[in-house]
Amino acid sequence: MELQEEEKTTAEILQELLESRKYTLLRQTISEMNTTDIAAAMSEMEDEDSLKMFRILPKDMAADVFADLELDVQQYIIKSLSDREASNIIDNLMADDATDLLEEMPANVVKRILANASPETRADINHLLQYPEDSAGSIMTVEYVDLREDMTVADAIERIRKKGVDSETINICYVVTRQKVLVGTVALRYLLIMKPEEIIGDIMNTNVISIGTLTDQEEAARMFQKYGFTAMPVVDAETRMVGIITIDDVVDIMEEEATEDIEKMAAIVPSDKPYPKVGIFETYKSRIPWLLFLMISATFTGAIITGFEDALSAYVILTAYIPMLMDTGGNAGGQASVSIIRALSLKEIEFSDLLKIIWKEIRVAVLCGLTLSVANFAKLLLFDKLALPVAAVICLTLLIVVLIAKMVGCCLPMLASKVGFDPAVMASPFITTIVDALSLLVYFNIATNLLHLAT
Repeated sequence: MELQEEEKTTAEILQELLESRKYTLLRQTISEMNTTDIAAAMSEMEDEDSLKMFRILPKDMAADVFADLELDVQQYIIKSLSDREASNIIDNLMADDATDLLEEMPANVVKRILANASPETRADINHLLQYPEDSAGSIMTVEYVDLREDMTVADAIERIRKKGVDSETINICYVVTRQKVLVGTVALRYLLIMKPEEIIGDIMNTNVISIGTLTDQEEAARMFQKYGFTAMPVVDAETRMVGIITIDDVVDIMEEEATEDIEKMAAIVPSDKPYPKVGIFETYKSRIPWLLFLMISATFTGAIITGFEDALSAYVILTAYIPMLMDTGGNAGGQASVSIIRALSLKEIEFSDLLKIIWKEIRVAVLCGLTLSVANFAKLLLFDKLALPVAAVICLTLLIVVLIAKMVGCCLPMLASKVGFDPAVMASPFITTIVDALSLLVYFNIATNLLHLAT
């Protein structure tokens, strides 16, 4: 909270200096700030003010600030700059950041910017654009330090001095053959403590962990989490090195994937924009499809109630406990589905584990169902003063509903994953709709049969 308040205060200070046209003081204030803090402040401003701020930035800070801006602010600024100014910004961005920006812009704007960019930048961006969206190749950067096996440590350090300025990171250097085949890695700190005449091939680490260009970005993020690296090399099908992925890219991926899963689990069409930047109509469009689908699905619930009017008319008291049974079933199914979706996302379970998972959920459901039924039975008899047969119907239904809900909650996400759908789609809203219908079927069938026998 303190950090958010500090950023807000910073934004207000810069906004005030801008509005009062104290440009000299504003420029001085900016020059003493961290580029990330400047970008955060600019992202809170109106588009016109953010553009004014960007033009006031010192040239040596402009590209770094631009890289940290939110995508919609970047797009507005790029479209507002002249061709030469826009191309200059693109030339000074890391290739992966420039590619991410251009992928979201209209084709005519991209063509205009690339036409004025340097040949090296244009080649790097075109190279990255060839990879499928959300693949490791599409998020990697091509700015890294590569070494040869026959180099001495002194040669390697000299190459780092020349190439390191334009590289994403120099903490780890990658050893490749003349055909660019990745054969090893060397840490910069290791080079600094070795003798200058040592040969790279003799001191490099040959146990290299790499990522394929076509590997899904979510899988790449899991590899970072597994091995604890800050950077990983990306290789093609012939193990030729084509780039690296750094930890800052992985953090963005994890945030993006988590946001997407949360939105899907809430029955919302995923959006890549932050909430304050999404318009009313766009928010409406992201929510209404699933709401319509779930509403239509819920009509089956009404049809079931209509089909058992006789049972309800004979025992009107049963109606009062429909919400409790449906809510409990939905909650039980939601608990199971969230646990399974998380486990699938983290690759903790596979479809082959289905029977094992079902057996586990059955035992959990029996324990949960018995506990809820016993507590509810006591409440129905002592406080609600229901007849014993009616209380028995409600509690037996509760036990079966919890069991069914747990089964639905664990099986649907796994089946969705098996057929290629995102398991997050099979989350609480969808499962609740199914469990509601099944709960009513169980309830009314038990009521019809048991109460008929009791009378």
